[in-house]
Amino acid sequence: MEQFLMVAAAHFLALLSPGPDFFLVARTSISAGWKVASGACLGIALANGAFILAAFTGTSALSADSVLFVALQLAGCVYLLYLGVLFIRHAGSGTLEGATPVGRAVLPLPPSRAWCRAAGMGFLSGILNPKNALFYTSLAALLGGAGEGGHRLLYGIWMFCVVLFWDLLVACAIGNRVVLRRFAQALPWLERASGVVLILLGGGVLVVLSVG
Repeated sequence: MEQFLMVAAAHFLALLSPGPDFFLVARTSISAGWKVASGACLGIALANGAFILAAFTGTSALSADSVLFVALQLAGCVYLLYLGVLFIRHAGSGTLEGATPVGRAVLPLPPSRAWCRAAGMGFLSGILNPKNALFYTSLAALLGGAGEGGHRLLYGIWMFCVVLFWDLLVACAIGNRVVLRRFAQALPWLERASGVVLILLGGGVLVVLSVG
């Protein structure tokens, strides 16, 4: 029980630090509403689930010096830069007054296609985030031989569900019109700030990789 609480606490604390996944969920919820953003939430959770499965089954593909891990880092940098530019470019386009329930002003797609598009972007954001691979690999190494079999399955299911429900909570809170109406004028600046942070994150990792 103590080990489970330690793993659960470490995982939840990692979720509290805003990263690319958080900014994607927030931006999608602001521009298209929480229902479309729920697709991004599921995509992110599935990407985390893939990392959890790979880390807990002991695959060497996620070791820090593996070709796949380096490739994920490089692809993740490019995707962070892409998201940052996208956020800055569309800053202010998801205004509360003019937005339709499915956010057609930003995503001119039927609700089902907008949801699938958000799910795809969420999966890419999660699977191309080097922090996710590093965190789950480190956590699996920390557990070592403990937590075999059913325990590891429990850890994996728990972490998948926590990621999904936390992102859904973020999407619902940020996508709530009552909440958004209180700082509607600040939304474009928040979106631009999110874009700048993502670009800095992507650029910072590129610098570290080039130096290393």
